[in-house]
Amino acid sequence: MPEAPYGPYQGFTVPPMPSGPPPAPPSALRAAAVALLNLSGLGLGYALLRRWGPLALCLAATAVLLFVALPADADGLPTGVLVGYLVVLLLAAAHGARLGLRTPLSVRAPLALVLGLVLLAVPAGGALWYDGARAEAEQQALLGRLEKADDLVAAAGRHTFAASRADYRSALAVYRDLAVDHPGSRAADRGPARMRAYYSSVGAAYGRREYCVAVEPLQFLRTVPRTMPAGELGSLARWPDDRLATSLYECGKADLGDGGEAWTGRFRELLADFPGSPAAAKVVPAVDAAVRSAQQGVGGSAPCTAVDRLHTLDTRLTDLAASAGNASTDLTAAAARAGRGGDAGAYECGVDQYKDGDFAGARKSMQSYVSDTRSGGKRDRAKKIAIAAEVAQTLPAAGKKLPTTASGGSISVTVKNDSPHDITVLYTGPVTGSFTLKACGGCTAYSLTQTITPGFKPCSDSGRNYPQRTIQLPTGTTYFVHQPQGTGAGSPASDTAKIRSGYVYTECAYTTRTFGSGT
Repeated sequence: MPEAPYGPYQGFTVPPMPSGPPPAPPSALRAAAVALLNLSGLGLGYALLRRWGPLALCLAATAVLLFVALPADADGLPTGVLVGYLVVLLLAAAHGARLGLRTPLSVRAPLALVLGLVLLAVPAGGALWYDGARAEAEQQALLGRLEKADDLVAAAGRHTFAASRADYRSALAVYRDLAVDHPGSRAADRGPARMRAYYSSVGAAYGRREYCVAVEPLQFLRTVPRTMPAGELGSLARWPDDRLATSLYECGKADLGDGGEAWTGRFRELLADFPGSPAAAKVVPAVDAAVRSAQQGVGGSAPCTAVDRLHTLDTRLTDLAASAGNASTDLTAAAARAGRGGDAGAYECGVDQYKDGDFAGARKSMQSYVSDTRSGGKRDRAKKIAIAAEVAQTLPAAGKKLPTTASGGSISVTVKNDSPHDITVLYTGPVTGSFTLKACGGCTAYSLTQTITPGFKPCSDSGRNYPQRTIQLPTGTTYFVHQPQGTGAGSPASDTAKIRSGYVYTECAYTTRTFGSGT
């Protein structure tokens, strides 16, 4: 066939141009490269695929993550944010792998795969960096807690322990939590040094020799080892012991010397908790000295105060000895010495009371002395002083002079009882004594009208045998008090008699129905 001539319009059809590059054959290598590049969090797999929308979404997710995560703090990322971001990365990797399976890349697949592997270091390195930053933030937070606890201790040290106890407890709780919950942290490593400062602050009163003030905080420090790990305290665990023992002794000794009441509690705690301490060994000498001082005070200007002190020491030392362990015997002996000293000192106390006009007190003291003392030269005079003090309670003039132990005289004085009651007759003056007359049988109390009738004279019935007693008195003024005995007997009656030579004296005791007894 003859060839057709060429020409532009001879019926040939030009095939249409394709709208895009033809699909590439499936490539697992491309898919893996895109997936790895998207796992970097930067969406670079989408960049090689020229998918700008998903790329923007990947970058936005990473930006949100960085906004939430930075700056790093001790608590780290919220779990929800971290999980959400990982889901985004996995979805981007899966989506990118699907697209890259049949879509050509702007670079060769092997190079993209290597680049993806290299860029995996970005999230891995970022995670490592963030973990380190978070750990540092945690360290700084713990150091911040430590600093606040230190500030509490410093502030507490400027006030009394009672006012600062809560702050000390709060600071201790922080130190304990750092040691127990965060061992190995920089804050925990500083714990031992902080505890030394803590102990010094709480026990500062001891350093100032304020021993009574120091007792309570030192007792508190002894409870610290119950909550703190032993390794955190070391020798501090025993730090308060000697100081507390010394404080208990010094505080108790000072209170003992001042005549207070708290010393028994201080010494009891000392002997119970630190029986072998040097401070405990000083307790018995201290109480012995207190007993000797009180005994010496009996001969001083305030014998009654010294007697009261001795009786108080007797009571409290007896009580202390009951729980004093090895010191019980010595304390019991000290208590006995105090008791004997108090009993013996009652005489000097009674004399002092008598001279001061405290006749009721003098009578009580002398009766106590007579009751507690079985022998001795003072016992007889104590009886006389007790009688004279009782007379002086009714006739104060009788108490101007202390009675002596003298007895007898040259002048007879007969005392008769014209009363239906027993009568105790007390008298004092140049001589002092007492006796009791039995009730008069058949005698009755006189009416007030009878006693004021002219010519009234009791003990005048010649046919009645009045109970009576005759005593011998020297010249001078003698004071009599007639005390009726028994229920309804009435009040004491009194008489002042000036005894002179050449006379015979008669005293008559009687009672009235209205105003009691008379002479």
